[in-house]
Amino acid sequence: MRLSAALTFGGSGLDRAAHMRGDPAALAAAWAHPGARVLPLWRDKPLVTGSPVDGLGWLAVDQPGLTEAGPPIFLGLDAGAAPRFAVDLSGWTPEVPPEGPLDGFLDQSEQVHPLFPGDTRFAELRACMTRLSARDAELAATARALTGWHARHGFCAKCGAASLPAQAGWQRDCPACGAHHFPRTDPVVIMLVTRGNAVLMGRSPGWPEKMYSLLAGFVEPGETLEAAVRREVFEEAGVRVGRVDYIVSQPWPFPASLMMACRGEALSAEITIDPAEIEEARWVSREEMVEAHLGTHPEITAARPGAVARYVVERWLADETGAAPVPLQV
Repeated sequence: MRLSAALTFGGSGLDRAAHMRGDPAALAAAWAHPGARVLPLWRDKPLVTGSPVDGLGWLAVDQPGLTEAGPPIFLGLDAGAAPRFAVDLSGWTPEVPPEGPLDGFLDQSEQVHPLFPGDTRFAELRACMTRLSARDAELAATARALTGWHARHGFCAKCGAASLPAQAGWQRDCPACGAHHFPRTDPVVIMLVTRGNAVLMGRSPGWPEKMYSLLAGFVEPGETLEAAVRREVFEEAGVRVGRVDYIVSQPWPFPASLMMACRGEALSAEITIDPAEIEEARWVSREEMVEAHLGTHPEITAARPGAVARYVVERWLADETGAAPVPLQV
């Protein structure tokens, strides 16, 4: 298998400069640096540029229109020295509101800020993530996860008082009880479950027509990855899994997960779905999966480009998932 860096959001070696987060003087100097740039996000949608998208819409820190934004979040240093920040601009109201709901799969709307450069607009990250460079993808994922966390965690989970951003956006402190809160990342297992020449695929309600992907689920408290793989596959599809191998991981900022791809060997073939979990599950042969990825299968389309499910299935089709797997305890 290739390294995680080959995946969208898989990492670009960004210097996150965590030592600067608690240093007000260093942060002030970074904000005043001539190379400092800000990425605004509106309702989780980053500012992008190009048609089609070819990068993030980085702005100078004194760009008109940013005064409505929330406190800046320090993302790190690009190219060794250029500071990068993110701000949440969700309080801004577009002149033309979106016609429909803002949805990760279906939202194709774009919002243009009248004070920002003319070639920029806010766009759903899932729609353009594969068009970004590795560095921009990592920065966008980090920015989206952090701004979303602040938007959802404005109050202390211990006493209920309003909390305040700290540590350059990487912490929230409660002035009432003194509690500290940190951004969370939810561990998720996503499973390449195989039996002979077939892989187990499923679809959730509300997905685009014919779209199938690997089964996935959250790791529960007190649970190992291998136990989560076996539990989730059995709960969703009624299939028992034996040996489990770790393959690769991918940050997935929708809203803030770490997808951990594992390969599992099925011990049973009969499928019994839980309709509360998934809409359908089926065994798909290699030949059928090739058709799906070519767009010629009448009933199945492949997982979206950029997702770890797509990456892992493509490696399976190329017979590359068996290269030096990490065995997990059965």
